[in-house]
Amino acid sequence: MKKESNSIQVIDRMSQLFDAIAMHEEPVSLKILSAETGLHPSTAFRILSSLAEHGFVERTTRGNYQLGIRLMQLGSRVSTGVDIRKIALPLMEGLRNQLGETVNLTVREGDEVVYIERALAKRMIRVEQVIGSRAPLHVTAVGKMMLGEQGEAACRSYAKRNKLAAYTPNTLTKVTSLAQDCIASAKRGYALDNEEAELGVGCIGTLVRDASGHVVAGLSVSAPIERRKREWIAQVMETGEQLSAQLGYRPA
Repeated sequence: MKKESNSIQVIDRMSQLFDAIAMHEEPVSLKILSAETGLHPSTAFRILSSLAEHGFVERTTRGNYQLGIRLMQLGSRVSTGVDIRKIALPLMEGLRNQLGETVNLTVREGDEVVYIERALAKRMIRVEQVIGSRAPLHVTAVGKMMLGEQGEAACRSYAKRNKLAAYTPNTLTKVTSLAQDCIASAKRGYALDNEEAELGVGCIGTLVRDASGHVVAGLSVSAPIERRKREWIAQVMETGEQLSAQLGYRPA
């Protein structure tokens, strides 16, 4: 039993050191790592030396530590096998339970978003998107953020390809207005769909990122427009951040 306890303790300490190194953009000294993890310098040094032998950390010529290429190699293999729907669904259900409205997970395919998972509201009158259904980027909250991430040139190129078809009187059909909305949404971390895809329906969306920082999906809550509340924005963003964290994303 003692051996098992010690093994677990070592893993805990390794995790602390990985987290501490990852918090710094530049290689970090043993002294700082010891202070931030609460580990004795000799203990931290022994663990870091072992990790360095296996390529999980690297020691620079100045004696500082950074994450090693072995982690990158393993991380790339993990990310390709991740089922984002399986990871996202518990978080989506939690958000659905908080807000009482339908939560959707979408991915981008070309100039459209595709609905790949949902947590349906438990009420008679609700917004319901069919899994596998599609929508143009410019009429959805998440789609507008995905465009905004790429900048004004990408917004204009999209508009030229797709002519900005109007789905409702509220659809943004002028490229200048669309680009402004998309870029502003990407900067603030959330977007609104104000009955732009369907009359009577409003959405709040945010983006989901992987360990490399790339956008891999969008998370949104959809509700009848009279029930949608701006107070939900913080909860939607927080859930998106939790999902991104589970995919390995760490904001700068």
